[in-house]
Amino acid sequence: MRTFGHGAGVWGVECPQRSSQVTGVTMAGFHVPDLETLRIVPHPTVTLLLEFGAGSPVLDSPAGGQQRGSIVAGPGLGSGGAVRARGENVECVQVRLSPVIARAILGASPADLDGAVVSLGDLWGREASRIREQLGDVSSWQDRFVLTDALLARRHEAGPPVDPEVAWAWHRIVVSRGVTRVDELAAEVGWSRKRLWSRFRSQLGLPPKRAVKLVRFDHAAHRLVAGEGAAQVAAETGYADQSHLHRDVMAFTGATPATVAGEPFLAVDDIAWPSRGTTAMLASPGTYGSVTGRRRDGYRCERRRPSGSCNRAS
Repeated sequence: MRTFGHGAGVWGVECPQRSSQVTGVTMAGFHVPDLETLRIVPHPTVTLLLEFGAGSPVLDSPAGGQQRGSIVAGPGLGSGGAVRARGENVECVQVRLSPVIARAILGASPADLDGAVVSLGDLWGREASRIREQLGDVSSWQDRFVLTDALLARRHEAGPPVDPEVAWAWHRIVVSRGVTRVDELAAEVGWSRKRLWSRFRSQLGLPPKRAVKLVRFDHAAHRLVAGEGAAQVAAETGYADQSHLHRDVMAFTGATPATVAGEPFLAVDDIAWPSRGTTAMLASPGTYGSVTGRRRDGYRCERRRPSGSCNRAS
């Protein structure tokens, strides 16, 4: 287990030794004796927090509400810097789910979360209690990852997929790091802008334009944490200028780019998710289903095939 310092506190951080059975799932384990109040920075995935320790994490919302224990949060949670986390003796497995697979695993659309934090027990009932007990019964972090992954794989197999056009549009947004236009996405899948907006929002939990902004922000924010200057980051991540970057960072975090550069919520990613990048948020290209035509990203997709397929064009 590696360590990460936050103020006077030290977090223990563990990573799985093998990839998940399900593409679009990434995990990390945390042991935090004293979790000082921490600003939650929006992220373009669905977050699943499975706690099992003696203590319990607490998420405070701006309206004074609280959520304790295992939770689920939709993409973009914490916009405006409005959500804070704290706790003592916190032990948990944090899972990041691509929105493309989240509906199948959760048993509910991310849109049903409506940007809020939901108790895992409200979604999974007794299964939430069982996984907590099972995680607490094993002493090895790697065994906890295996146990969690088996649960996620089983639920994913039984759950409904999103539309292949929606999955493909999400793929394009992520691999472009948020530098793409929604009207171009709609045209390339053969849908109207209104239809893409409606399906995307209902199945992934946020509209396409919001997804574009969130993915672009996430990439820019991690470059700021890596020590790059705001002007360079703005110029190279699709922002019109440095003021545009500043406004976006403020809107998502309630803080300036200089402050965000020191956010522990982002800085710990290099330890907890060392392979962080586009692949962590994607579904496999082969799952996108049938979409007409040869795409600019090199995928050739065919409509009306019973199973649907997208294959790398030769």
